[in-house]
Amino acid sequence: MVKKMSSSPPAKEMINQLRTLANPDTLASQTRFGISGHEMLGVSIYDLRRMAKGIQNHSLALELWETGIHEARILAAMVDDPALVTLAQLEAWVIEFDSWDICDIVTDELFIHTPDMLEVIPQWAVREEEFVKRSAFAMIAAIVVHRKDVSDDIIRSYFSLIEAAADDNRNFVKKAVNWALRNIGKWKPSLRSEAIACANRLLNQDSPSARWIAKDALREFIKKFGGNDEI
Repeated sequence: MVKKMSSSPPAKEMINQLRTLANPDTLASQTRFGISGHEMLGVSIYDLRRMAKGIQNHSLALELWETGIHEARILAAMVDDPALVTLAQLEAWVIEFDSWDICDIVTDELFIHTPDMLEVIPQWAVREEEFVKRSAFAMIAAIVVHRKDVSDDIIRSYFSLIEAAADDNRNFVKKAVNWALRNIGKWKPSLRSEAIACANRLLNQDSPSARWIAKDALREFIKKFGGNDEI
């Protein structure tokens, strides 16, 4: 994940560009998908990726985040240097997540590549704040896809976090817990049988959300991998 550029445009210039790209139709579409947040402009993810291409600048990222503008914060995650992101920054940013897309994009683009990412996952997985808790499971879902250097033993330890959080029926939490379980089963063949076993244990929980997570995950495993006696 190396993005280098000899010089980066100043934050003010990038904000002006974002405002130029603002599109009411894009904003309306985002709203229909449940995306919300402070000062949304309606800039597509494709335009944001184009703006971020070739840039890696930590101080610029901090400036963009501080604007509070929805798309500027997504852009901040795309241009930041993960090696320079501190635990304090992770905490400061995560508590300001106010939409599922900010949560999922920032964790995927930035957080899972930072030095302290393995430390925060078990901590955030038991936090009460909805998007902090979602962040933990969004990171698990992203790690198994993008961080092949994370060992099976570490990923295996997340099954207990999944089972503990499965009774949280808040929409953005239970969907992220489900996402984490499904991704482990799909992207980690060596842990697939354990993911199936975890889902079956969730079926026995006295919790509607846990049973929903289990049934949805098992349904996807069957669809993707076919019948299995363990399922």
